[in-house]
Amino acid sequence: MSLEVGQIVDGKVTGITTFGAFIELSTGQTGLVHISEVADEYVKDVNQFLKQNDLVKVKVLNLDKGKIGLSIRQAQPRSEQQQQQRRQQPPQNKQTFEDKLAKFMKDSDERQSDLRKNTDAKRGGRGGGRAPSM
Repeated sequence: MSLEVGQIVDGKVTGITTFGAFIELSTGQTGLVHISEVADEYVKDVNQFLKQNDLVKVKVLNLDKGKIGLSIRQAQPRSEQQQQQRRQQPPQNKQTFEDKLAKFMKDSDERQSDLRKNTDAKRGGRGGGRAPSM
């Protein structure tokens, strides 16, 4: 049976490395699941998600010069609830560039004003240098 990109096949974890896991496919071929394709969440250590000889479903991402790129994350069906939540969430931070710039300028002016007041108080008032000595 030949593999095609996008195909979902069964496999068995044969090796775990710092950058991913090697999977022996049902076709007898071996491919690599990169650490970024192990789970939907951040994966610091592959050993937290996979163990040697685990049976997994993987999606074929690419076939290049005998190397097979696989994904466990993309082989998992998304639940309807997750898909609906993503559709219903309003886009966050919907400010335009002009709104962001105006807010930045206002905050910047306030900070500069506070800084001027603070330094002027230490000098003894506005423009008041030292009194000439006699």
